[in-house]
Amino acid sequence: MGTTALREATDVVGRMRAWQRSWHGRSKIEKVEFQSTVTWHLMPWIFFLSWVSVPLGLGLRHDLAPQLFGWTLIVTAAAQCLQANRSLRHSIDHYLRRAPLPRRDLVVAGVLMTATMGLAVGLQAVDGVRSEMLGLTALFVPIPFAQSLAFSATIRGYAARMALVVVAAVGAFAVAGARGGQLVAIGVVIAFAGFLALVSTRCGAWTLSVMWEADRAREVEARLAVAEERLRFGRDLHDVMGRNLAVIALKSELAVQLARRGRPEAVDQMVEVQRIAQESQREVREVVRGYREADLKVELAGAQGVLEAAGIKCRVIGSGAALPASVQSALGWVVREAATNVLRHGDAGRCDIALAVSEGRATLSVENDGVPEGAPVGAPVGRGAGLGGSGAGGAGSGHGAEVAGSGSEVAGRGSGVAGQGAGVAWRETRVAGSGSGLVGLRERLAAVGGTLDFASGDGVFRLAVQVPLPPSEGPGTWAAGQAGQAGQAGQKGCPGQSGQAGEAEPPGQTEHPGQMGQAGQAGQEGQGPGYGPGSRPGPRSGSGGEVAA
Repeated sequence: MGTTALREATDVVGRMRAWQRSWHGRSKIEKVEFQSTVTWHLMPWIFFLSWVSVPLGLGLRHDLAPQLFGWTLIVTAAAQCLQANRSLRHSIDHYLRRAPLPRRDLVVAGVLMTATMGLAVGLQAVDGVRSEMLGLTALFVPIPFAQSLAFSATIRGYAARMALVVVAAVGAFAVAGARGGQLVAIGVVIAFAGFLALVSTRCGAWTLSVMWEADRAREVEARLAVAEERLRFGRDLHDVMGRNLAVIALKSELAVQLARRGRPEAVDQMVEVQRIAQESQREVREVVRGYREADLKVELAGAQGVLEAAGIKCRVIGSGAALPASVQSALGWVVREAATNVLRHGDAGRCDIALAVSEGRATLSVENDGVPEGAPVGAPVGRGAGLGGSGAGGAGSGHGAEVAGSGSEVAGRGSGVAGQGAGVAWRETRVAGSGSGLVGLRERLAAVGGTLDFASGDGVFRLAVQVPLPPSEGPGTWAAGQAGQAGQAGQKGCPGQSGQAGEAEPPGQTEHPGQMGQAGQAGQEGQGPGYGPGSRPGPRSGSGGEVAA
């Protein structure tokens, strides 16, 4: 017995928690629609209890005819409420343009209203109840039908049909013996019932319709923004590549013709083709880098505007204007993703975004309420750090390595003619495989050595990010450190700079240790020995090459 009771109690608790999760999983518009629907379901029953069943049941005369007419009217009125509840979903869907007109439901509601009104006229004929009680009954009778009609007809059509109901009801009560002021009162009461049903249903339905239209407009706007960005990106690539590819094709054809004739100028043309190809590669890399970067100031302002437009109180504390571009870009992506999560998940009422810089670190935290029960609790993500390579001897080499999560990857090496130099390079913000959600944020933060924590509890979700700031600018420039800019190792009088660290695998993926993109460009022919800190001259030989891992 005790085990059965415990099992039943557990089932009840499980159903309550499932309902709670289902409620929190609804969007705000769906919650508003659900609450409005519940109100419309209850409204006929409230009027039935307050205007028909209790007053009429207590006020009937004890003769047979009044009792028969009265209790039959009460049962028919309850059937009106049941029919109004059954057809309500169809009527709302028709108003919101989700379903066709529920004609059969309207016919059934009209028949029940006519039957109830006929029983009320019968009570008038047998003088089965006082006129005041009969007025309350007349006030209720058209409401269930008017509720369904208000969702289905235009305002003009609704007014015309309710006018016919008023005229028919007044005529019927006149035939039953009502006279003078009682007839006027019945007409006014039925007209007021129609107006009450219209206001209580149509206004709420119109609000729902506007909210759904706004939601669809936001979706369309988001899709258009994505399409516009794709067009912009395609246009930029076309502008960069179109002219260069045309020149490459033309010069390649010219080199072929010169080579067939044994002319030495063919070599010059192919050298020019090589130069244009390398220039195109650099320009495409810049386009992609600009496409992936995010401006922290713009993202903070945009997140605050979008959240407040969605009814979420958003407070932004701090500014990242003095941060390096790579750190701003990484934190900008964090703000963008965090704002997206606040909008899509949970039912937030507030969101606090705080940015602070202390002890060589930039810290960004995003906290919001309204988190559903059971949200995951995060743990710190492994740090990622980049090391730009060095040039040594006469054949300088560039190398990059990255530690991200638990795995490490080594970029390929490029060698060529150069002096030598050494420098520690910071990885640039850009990371291969932009990913999505928190996974994408981890990849981007790993590129600048950042960490990410997230946790939830008591309905609050908190995202915390820490990014170390690059060393202060000093001899040899701290920019030896921006790992996306691999320098020419052998330019005259310049220290050897690290090669392009390339595009890293997402954190923790170590199956392809060599997949890191270009390792950099080595020195170029004729640039001189190129001295750097702690370096010694190296021999000169052919042209430096670009090596991709």
